[in-house]
Amino acid sequence: MVTPYSSHCLSLQNYHLLPFLSAKPLFFFSKNLHVKNPPRRFSPFLSSSSNEGGWSSKLASRRKVFGETGSGSIEEGYNSVEDKQFVKWFREAWPYLWAHRGSTFVVIISGETVSSPFLDSILKDIAFLHHLGIKFVLVPGTHVQIDSLLSERGHEPKYVGQYRITDSEALAASMEAAGKIRIMIETKLSPGPSICNIRRHGDSSRWHDVGVSVASGNFLAAKRRGVVEGVDFGATGEVKKVDVTRMRERLDGGCIVVLSNLGYSSSGEVLNCNTYEVATACALAIGADKLICIIDGPILDESGHLIRFLTLEEADMLIRKRAKQSEIAAHYVKAVGEEDCTFHEHNGSVGIDASSQNGKSLSGRHNATFHNGVGFDNGNGLWSGEQGFAIGGEERQSRLNGYLSELAAAAFVCKGGVQRVHLLDGTIGGVLLLELFKRDGMGTMVASDLYEGTRMARATDLAGIRQIIQPLEESGTLVRRTDEELLKALDFFVVVEREGQIIACAALFPFFEEKCGEVAAIAVSPECRGQGQGDKLLDFIERRASSLGLETLFLLTTRTADWFTRRGFSECSIQLIPEERRKKINLSRNSKYYTKKLLPDTSGISVDRAFS
Repeated sequence: MVTPYSSHCLSLQNYHLLPFLSAKPLFFFSKNLHVKNPPRRFSPFLSSSSNEGGWSSKLASRRKVFGETGSGSIEEGYNSVEDKQFVKWFREAWPYLWAHRGSTFVVIISGETVSSPFLDSILKDIAFLHHLGIKFVLVPGTHVQIDSLLSERGHEPKYVGQYRITDSEALAASMEAAGKIRIMIETKLSPGPSICNIRRHGDSSRWHDVGVSVASGNFLAAKRRGVVEGVDFGATGEVKKVDVTRMRERLDGGCIVVLSNLGYSSSGEVLNCNTYEVATACALAIGADKLICIIDGPILDESGHLIRFLTLEEADMLIRKRAKQSEIAAHYVKAVGEEDCTFHEHNGSVGIDASSQNGKSLSGRHNATFHNGVGFDNGNGLWSGEQGFAIGGEERQSRLNGYLSELAAAAFVCKGGVQRVHLLDGTIGGVLLLELFKRDGMGTMVASDLYEGTRMARATDLAGIRQIIQPLEESGTLVRRTDEELLKALDFFVVVEREGQIIACAALFPFFEEKCGEVAAIAVSPECRGQGQGDKLLDFIERRASSLGLETLFLLTTRTADWFTRRGFSECSIQLIPEERRKKINLSRNSKYYTKKLLPDTSGISVDRAFS
């Protein structure tokens, strides 16, 4: 949802500054910025007569930027269509800039992407986002480089399952690849913005600073994988602990952290760990807001269309269906437990099936650990850590099951508590920016918390709904409804249920002839306020309205105008309310009327089954 944004929050004199924080333009530029008409300098020799038709008219025109026209609406003057588009797009990006600032993202850059020409632009975008206040932990893949080094030296890479067998030659290649990749990333993140671009804006004392400070180190404690089913994995390691405290110190100090897949044992050994196991363990340990996997292709359905969204249940179900044909899928089932967390029709919540992309997410936090060795929640009293999920080996590299491996890692992390995992095609220019700053993104998102427990109301929910809305009716915030009126309207209500209790409700009353719908009775239980339940319900209702072919929403309010204004609603006259509804309005309440135009939804998130 795009939050309304006041034009007064961004000076048009300075709108061109921010792009030069990065060597790469913002995602919405159709071409690189260049100055067609540089501003002219005022000359003391200009006579008043020579200025009459020039500067005075231009200044008068520019005064319209924040001035009102005769009709009372705001008219802004621009030098060009490009300027107008730039300002429009920049303002549309504001809600996302605000939402992501201060967040921590763990980013896996696949080995295929690391060795591709696309890495440069990805790192430029990461540097740009870093300067906007996002904290990054980068975990680069190394297997492509390790295999290449081994082949050059006449050795064959060896894998068993998801893990590499790390003999002395493979360990030497692993250390060399990890070192080269780390230095390459540091190098590519070091350039600052062009001095030519920032000369008139920046402090000259910063002109020669590096673009981004990068930190790396022995943040990863590991143990030998050892001998498994008769196979000696040599110096292959498994994650034992991620040093979150020291990583947080670096992140809070303004650094991007590069986390190598090399771990260090308590006995002083260097161990070659699985990149995805490291990254997923890190995301869980550090409490990342997002895990982002940059891979070398898109996640497609059987028809070849991009899958934009999967709930945790949908992803879990798809992986479990492949458990007999995929070793990694079988490993996922073993790691998270045999229980099928997919939807059961009788519970009445938002569900999933193989063909639709909708559903509620699990409310619990899965304890994300393996069951494969000493010290990992096996009851022996040793340290219990944030172990991750390993993918790799022949199955992943051959792509026999597409990107099922990456999807399994995403679901594993979601079960562990990371609410959003994004799988992005790194071959698309600016894919990070497109995913983070466009409403419907550009990749595949797996979410663990979307519409959690949300479903259509039932007759048995009447008491719970009454309990939530009654205090708001008594305060005059909501219109009083009798039990009979509430029961009659129950088919239009949506509720959020948690542990058998109704914690929030809302209603959508459609007016199909006018292609609009009324939002009513949004209420959240007092102990659950501040958790985003109201936003969840409103977003759910907006998607439902779109699925019904409605184009606008409207509402009547006396006390909550600010809340709805921040969510894209604007005040309107009573004449915009459908006539059928106008006849029933209690004018003595002196309600304010608000409306919102719904945007086309291409996110892939559907709520239809919740209403079937």
